[in-house]
Amino acid sequence: MKRYERLTEEITASILSGLLQAGDRLPSVRQTSASRGVSPSTVFKAYYLLEARGLIRARDRSGYYVLRASQAALPEPDGLSSAAAGRHPVDVSDNVLQVLNATLRRDMLPFGSAFPSPSLLPYGRLARYMATTVQQLDPWGSIDDLSPGDPALRRAIALRYLADGLTVPVDDIIITNGALDALNLCLSAVTRPGDAVIVESPTFYAALQSLERNQLHAIEVATHPREGIDLQALERAIVQHQPRACWLMTTFQNPLGSLMPEAKKEALVRLLTRHGVALIEDDVYGELYFGATRPRPAKAFDTEGMVMHCSSFSKTLAPGYRVGWVAAGRYTRAIMRNKLTTSLATAAPTQAAIAAYLAQGGYDRHLRQFRQTLALQQGEMLQAVARYFPKGTRATRPLGGYFTWVELPARIDTLRLHRAALDHGISIAPGPLFSSSGAFGNFLRLNCGHPWNEAMEQGMATLGKLMAT
Repeated sequence: MKRYERLTEEITASILSGLLQAGDRLPSVRQTSASRGVSPSTVFKAYYLLEARGLIRARDRSGYYVLRASQAALPEPDGLSSAAAGRHPVDVSDNVLQVLNATLRRDMLPFGSAFPSPSLLPYGRLARYMATTVQQLDPWGSIDDLSPGDPALRRAIALRYLADGLTVPVDDIIITNGALDALNLCLSAVTRPGDAVIVESPTFYAALQSLERNQLHAIEVATHPREGIDLQALERAIVQHQPRACWLMTTFQNPLGSLMPEAKKEALVRLLTRHGVALIEDDVYGELYFGATRPRPAKAFDTEGMVMHCSSFSKTLAPGYRVGWVAAGRYTRAIMRNKLTTSLATAAPTQAAIAAYLAQGGYDRHLRQFRQTLALQQGEMLQAVARYFPKGTRATRPLGGYFTWVELPARIDTLRLHRAALDHGISIAPGPLFSSSGAFGNFLRLNCGHPWNEAMEQGMATLGKLMAT
């Protein structure tokens, strides 16, 4: 844990315990720097993160103050999640499609959506690059680079890896039709029908759908809401079930928002390498960190090519462009072969437009603003949860991404709540979507990726009233 994160957790504990009361003024940056023996920049990072969490608020020329108790006292879920025992087939698609169809309607409040608001993404700028690059496309080049993808885009992605301290050969990078295509290609490269794959509990429902479609068995492993999958339980599952792969999100996991510490990521890769189990790393939220630096993926600790690192521009730039990639390591040839026989290629115009956008430097400026907006919106969402949801509610406070995982009192059935909320024009993502066994019946995932306004506030109030009935 970095120094600013440790300081953030210490102040958070003081607020939640009541030691720091609503309205209390925090020590100045200079005072805290001196008393804690840390740099002023460390204190600023901690205070910024506390503000993003909705625990404190800056006042002009006055300093930082603790928010009122109803905003600050919301506890987080604690301890490892439950996980269905054993290895079993997956059958979730009907339930997932039924729930998700409602989230795609524009007239619904999008608390159940899987995407950020389009209003926060630079579609206009991308459209201008698309118009320019389409006219300049080399027809022969689009055929030459059909399966691996646009060379300029692959090089730009390799340079972004390098900036984060990872050396990934351009030839290991394969452009795909979004991250889900990359993840499915990885899955088919290392498994056959009837094989078992380890997933987190809870896990992203699309992972379960992919296992179902490929006739694979899921092994759910208990996961901590802050630090990710339990490594001891993981090793027991490997020894007992002999899985072919793990499909994990080590950074800002969906739905928990958990962030596996770097030492634990390194231990994870060592463990899987020792047992010869491939890691399919879903890292679509890695760029959406609220701290000072991007958390390194598990791929950073891969020395044997066992980690297939998958990401995309769908969560950060343009969902509809469907441009993702995989840094495939030792599985590059197998994944390339699978792509040739399935999707064959990714649309050349969208690849060229994104490559041009990355080249002119606008992406990082966009990301800085986007991350700040998401952090503030998370604070608004958590404050609303504290105001309107019933006593006993808990919610995660992720250090990035745009989801929070909410634990409600045991009496509340979130599938029933979902159906009732639809009648009020509100979508949510009920907990059972995120488990092959239909667990997490009193949990839900909320999307913090949409601008906060009066309609969102009233929607949260309505959800709270529905929970009380």
